[in-house]
Amino acid sequence: MSITKRIAIQGYPGAFHEIATRCYYPEQSVEMVPADTFDELVEVVEKGTFADGGMMAIENTIAGSLLKNYQLLNNSGLQITGEVFLRIRQNLMALPGQKIADLKEVHSHPVAIEQCLYFFKKHPHIKLVSMEDTALSAKRIREGELAGIGAIASSLAAERYGMDLLAEGIETNKKNFTRFLVVGKQIPTIIPSKINKISISFSVPHEAGSLHKALKVLADHQANMTKVQSVPLIGEAWRYIFFIDFILEKYSNLSAIIEELGPHTAGIKILGQYQEGVLYDS
Repeated sequence: MSITKRIAIQGYPGAFHEIATRCYYPEQSVEMVPADTFDELVEVVEKGTFADGGMMAIENTIAGSLLKNYQLLNNSGLQITGEVFLRIRQNLMALPGQKIADLKEVHSHPVAIEQCLYFFKKHPHIKLVSMEDTALSAKRIREGELAGIGAIASSLAAERYGMDLLAEGIETNKKNFTRFLVVGKQIPTIIPSKINKISISFSVPHEAGSLHKALKVLADHQANMTKVQSVPLIGEAWRYIFFIDFILEKYSNLSAIIEELGPHTAGIKILGQYQEGVLYDS
């Protein structure tokens, strides 16, 4: 018998976080554990009482990096155990029988609204209203039987809450992708043959060439960097924590990399060792 895996997501059932979760666990029974904020998501996963792991957005090709989420991960006891890349398709939906001409308002998360502004320029009669979640917007319309109000959300949300899709793929930029991190409380069993991506964090001295020296260590070991992100180091003006993701063909090189980074960095931390993610379509 398959054991149901409880995964905390920011948002509600039908959100893109759920789609990413089901893509990552295609053959496993999964239960979504909704969290209103990413802070709550991290807290729930760390406690481990109601969730076995979490799915957490970390960057979007249009909106950029979620800097607070980097800080949340760095300050937590969680480990990155995997990742998912998801093509984000925004859809306009409403109660069955409604048409776009019937809508007076459309509700959704502000980021989703921002991604669809060009579409709504052609429908100036519609007022756009920011809400805390895409799927929750659809859920409230369904439960309240709110005629004249639409939502921007995923096709999964439309299916889950019995909404009609009035227009599909209404996002302005069609190359709209989000990267999600799979996080867990415990460090998983390391199987070197299944690991090729590493996430680390560290700070460097405030002196010329300090970051270059650290990055040279990665280059010397043929580590292919896929992400470099700086986040302010709280409490220390003009100093930063650097978050680095890199592909490592030889997992055996990792210990040497960490050892050689030591003299050039402070507070180095391995945030995750996992397999490079796959791109899915929502």
